[in-house]
Amino acid sequence: MATDNRIHFWRKNAKVPGSIQPVYGAQHPPLDPRIHRTFPKDTPKANNLKSKKASSFHEFARSTNDAWDIDDEEDEDFLAPIHPSSLPPTLLSTHQVPPLPPQQPINTTIEPDTGPGPADRLAPPTAEVRLQHEEANGRVVVKSSSEAQLNTNTVRSTLQKQQSLPVRPIIPLVARISDQNSSGAPIMTVRDKSRLDKFKYLLSCPNTDLEELRKHSWSGIPREVRPITWRLLSGYLPVNMERRDLVLKRKRDEYFGFIEQYYHSRTDETYKDTYRQIHIDIPRTNPLIPLFQQPAVQEVFERILFIWAIRHPASGYVQGINDLVTPFFVVFLSEFVEEDVENFDVASLPLDTQRNIEADSFWCMTKLLDGIQDNYTFAQPGIQNKVKALEELVSRIDEDIHNYFKRYEVEYLQFAFRWMNNLLMRELPLRCTIRLWDTYQAEQEGFSHFHLYVCAAFLIEWRKEILSMVDFQGLLMLLQNLPTIHWGNEEVGLLLAEAYRLKYMFADAPNHYKR
Repeated sequence: MATDNRIHFWRKNAKVPGSIQPVYGAQHPPLDPRIHRTFPKDTPKANNLKSKKASSFHEFARSTNDAWDIDDEEDEDFLAPIHPSSLPPTLLSTHQVPPLPPQQPINTTIEPDTGPGPADRLAPPTAEVRLQHEEANGRVVVKSSSEAQLNTNTVRSTLQKQQSLPVRPIIPLVARISDQNSSGAPIMTVRDKSRLDKFKYLLSCPNTDLEELRKHSWSGIPREVRPITWRLLSGYLPVNMERRDLVLKRKRDEYFGFIEQYYHSRTDETYKDTYRQIHIDIPRTNPLIPLFQQPAVQEVFERILFIWAIRHPASGYVQGINDLVTPFFVVFLSEFVEEDVENFDVASLPLDTQRNIEADSFWCMTKLLDGIQDNYTFAQPGIQNKVKALEELVSRIDEDIHNYFKRYEVEYLQFAFRWMNNLLMRELPLRCTIRLWDTYQAEQEGFSHFHLYVCAAFLIEWRKEILSMVDFQGLLMLLQNLPTIHWGNEEVGLLLAEAYRLKYMFADAPNHYKR
């Protein structure tokens, strides 16, 4: 176990959680460059290529630098506009990628070792290094033709490897979320139609039976009725049909009243740091989905997150909360979009419709966070307790994995913090997250309690891959980059079924954090 002189993975004097809190590790682009460990800038020479891999956390920590103390200037650069003078001349004239130059024959005969390292032996003995001079930003950049040749060979090698891989259908990240199986093919069976009819019947009753609605929602909600079902299950809408329109109008007006009352204060001294962090994080939210890169959508997210932060001073804005808006926004947008949600131009919708989607997303996110707010308050006790509960649960479910982590000094906090903070949103495609949340909202304590068993089932899902890793660095890289990009409803359904089994087999595991 840990000793007094142990090198901690986390920063000892980290900022207390609150208005700005980092999320450790990311499968997607990092939330903040200050929270990631970086390799030393001085790369080893060629003759050191066979150096031993770090086999434990101690060796890995000694071989890396800590990037916690990078100045805020990087954040400023992130927001700074790109000036034309800073771009290479070729990029100013066109955005097209120039064609690859024809590959030249290279003499790859390996001579006896007479030079300083392997890199020299790869070069032709009589090759003449031609230098190319390019002028950029008033400086002369010297490039060798051998470097260009190496880049060309690398690109060709990568393309050849990609072409040799088996082809699998590309599943949209957002579009037709509920109609996707693991292969990306649309499905609509007789059973699905019967389930849809049952949902429509429940929703059309004068007073919706929430218990019956939860029962049918557990195994997934049809896309056509998901928006109103989520509003009901989250507690945003009343079960009485006659009161729904009145409640919707009142809550939507109340939200935009908050906008008029508070949003102008985002530049005040009290709130400018909070708004600045939100403004930085928004472009990093699902960067691979064009929908979330639209200015109109980013402005919606900024307003939602800022209003929530100032109305919840106990936690304020915490990095990761920005992800929790996206499922609600996509689901409520899907009421007005038949296909291809991820490329839909939100600005083309009527203004009233945009406002309604924004207000509903705010209130449903608020309802969700009300149940897990201790995840984001001072010292984030909710997350710490849940990570500890996950460790205890895994030690009982699969002792081999638990002992394997101990052998290579992998702490659960190093990978499971993000699982709890972001509710697995960084580990799963958005379409899978929405299907997962169908079940979470059908559970009485889906986000706060059942999520623990989903995380345990998710970890055990990768048992074979975990036990094949032979060092600390490999284990951590695997756990932070699990290959789920092709997951669909089928995989999520199996994950939830296993989590349900674990919940009733090990129901006493999380007692210490439910007190």
